[in-house]
Amino acid sequence: MAVPPNPPRRRPLRSLAGQLFVVQIVIVAAVVAGGAVLAYLFTEHRYEDSVRRQATTVALSLADSPTVREAATGPDPSAVIQPYAEQVRQDTGVSFITVMDTHGIRWSHPDPARIGEPYLGQIKQALAGQVFAETATGTLGPSMRVVAPVYDRDHHVVGLVSAGITLHSISDQLRAPLLALVGVAGAALVVGGIGTYLANARLRRHTHGMGADQLSHLYDYHQATLHSVREGLILLDGGRRIVLCNDAARELLALTGDLDGVPVADLGLPGSLTGALTAATPVRDEVHLTAERVVLLNTSAVGPGLGTVVTLRDHTELQGLTGELDTVRGFADALSAQAHEAANRLHAVVSLVELGRHQEAVDFATAELALAQRLTDKVVDAVGEPVLAALLLGKAAQAAERGVDLVLTDDSRIDDGVLPPGLTPRDLVTLLGNLVDNAVDAAIENAAVHPGTPEVTVTARTDHGELLLRVADTGAGIDPAAATDVFHRGWTTKQHGRGLGLALVAQTARRNGGGVEIGRDRGAVLTVRLPLRPPAPAAPGPAVPAARAEEAAR
Repeated sequence: MAVPPNPPRRRPLRSLAGQLFVVQIVIVAAVVAGGAVLAYLFTEHRYEDSVRRQATTVALSLADSPTVREAATGPDPSAVIQPYAEQVRQDTGVSFITVMDTHGIRWSHPDPARIGEPYLGQIKQALAGQVFAETATGTLGPSMRVVAPVYDRDHHVVGLVSAGITLHSISDQLRAPLLALVGVAGAALVVGGIGTYLANARLRRHTHGMGADQLSHLYDYHQATLHSVREGLILLDGGRRIVLCNDAARELLALTGDLDGVPVADLGLPGSLTGALTAATPVRDEVHLTAERVVLLNTSAVGPGLGTVVTLRDHTELQGLTGELDTVRGFADALSAQAHEAANRLHAVVSLVELGRHQEAVDFATAELALAQRLTDKVVDAVGEPVLAALLLGKAAQAAERGVDLVLTDDSRIDDGVLPPGLTPRDLVTLLGNLVDNAVDAAIENAAVHPGTPEVTVTARTDHGELLLRVADTGAGIDPAAATDVFHRGWTTKQHGRGLGLALVAQTARRNGGGVEIGRDRGAVLTVRLPLRPPAPAAPGPAVPAARAEEAAR
């Protein structure tokens, strides 16, 4: 059986740090090499200029020398000029000095055997009275030379002087600077390579050896994850400006538009939430209310002055379930108390029967039944909505257990089916349950200071296309100065409380298109008005309109 060939192994991608290292090394090498070449060309050009000026100076000095002028017109020019020219050549460091007649026949040469031979080079321009430079090949090899005319007293050209330096000598002179330049360039390349390696080693540690494609994919995954999770996430920089805000956070806080770089204080969030987001200390599982939601807030500092990570969780549903659970627990406590009380009453009835007081036993039993039945009949007759009716009966039992009379007014009337579909039973429990609980607590607290029977009066009716829920108590009332603060998170008069009840009432009313009013009678009077038609989306605003708050304060 044939064995399938092994699939070719995919060549691992070079890391981003490795790619940058190669690119930077190439750039550093190119820059160093380019700089070295430019420096060499510049040095060579400067040295050639220096050599040309040196040869020109020597040629002109020799051409203007009286010794050369007189010897050029004498009987034996070579006998005088040869030793003189050699002495000047040795003193000036040029490679050769050749003095010749106007036909180019040498009178002097570094090699005496060459005297009398023709000069190898151009002389026409010098014969015409010009000083010129050229690069040509002579008996000593390629050289840079300058030719100057020699004039007699009548300013006639009687001879020529050529002074030059061989290219080999020039190369020898450039070798030392070139070696130094190569050494500097090599050192610069080594230093640049080491620095580049160290920088890229640090980059490799921070990028975990990943390549550009891997980092790009990781960023895409990062963005997709941040915007797909249902938990709100906000990243703030050291100045409390938004760096990142995912979709869930936008939805929870009702934020729109471009938020990059926007300060938290400019988002228009409730004051308590803004304060928690800008606080220097971390926040752990702190409940806050927005216009329509209950959110659980956590903050954590990234580092000193670096920024803050904020997470938000939607607790609107959980808060509603908690309210329902509290109500059910209250019902259970009330039923337990009533069972205990019923047992006591039953014992009393049995004792009366055993004592032979049958009529008194019947009267005692029927009186208690009539009292409970009258309250039940009144609630059932007035409130056709099952949730409200059950809630009122349960709250009445709870209030009675705590010594508070809960009274349903005679004008209360809600027929079954009149409430809008958008008004959920959970919202009804939140609204009326919190209002009654706060009223009962206020009535009990005031009764402890001013003796009397604490009482809570509930009105529930439909009026002019609105659902009206009004709860009045015999408590101390609400200070008019606090009329606009009672619906903010954290406001409470209790020693132990979170101050969420009335804030949830205002939030729920606003979400259903209504509002809450504060008034005063014997104590505080709080009224919730909700439209019976489906409400239009409400813009975030204060819990209590300013006009109603001022009217309530008056």
